[in-house]
Amino acid sequence: MVSKKVELAVGFFVALGIAALLALSFNVADSGAGGSGETYQLYAKFDNIGGLKVRSPIKVGGVVVGRVSEISLGTDDYTPKVTLDIDIKYNQFSEATSVAILTAGLLGEQYLGIQPGFVDESVDTLVPGDFIEDTKSALVLEELIGQFLFSQGKDE
Repeated sequence: MVSKKVELAVGFFVALGIAALLALSFNVADSGAGGSGETYQLYAKFDNIGGLKVRSPIKVGGVVVGRVSEISLGTDDYTPKVTLDIDIKYNQFSEATSVAILTAGLLGEQYLGIQPGFVDESVDTLVPGDFIEDTKSALVLEELIGQFLFSQGKDE
C-alpha cells in the first residue's frame, strides 16, 4: 500500500516537472498559446541577412513591436526579402524609417532594429504593404575577422 502512494507521488512530481519544462520552453521561445493580436505587414530588402530567422523579434529601442514572418529570395534581383509583422498599435512609422539587422550580444541571436524616422507633414507614414527603403545588412563576424587579418598581413 505504501509503494502505491510513493509511485503516485513520484508520478505526480514527474508530470509537474514536465509541465514546468513545457511552460519554460514556451516562455523562452516567446510563443505562448495565445495570439499576439492584430498585425500589419511591411517589407525590407537586404544584401545579407546573416543568421536572421523567421520569428526573430523586431525592436524599437529594445521594445518588441513585431516579428519576422517570412524570409524569401526576390525573383527579380535575387536579394533577400524580409516580411515584417508589426503590431497594429505601432502604425505611425514614417517613410524615413530605417531598419537594421542587429545582434543581441557578441554571438547572440539576430533581430531587426527599427530606427523611426522623423514625422512631418511633408513625410508620409508607411502603410501596410510598403517597403522600408533604408536598410542595413547584417555584419557577418567571419567577414570582419577575415578583413582584419587581411589588413594586418598588408602592413607587414
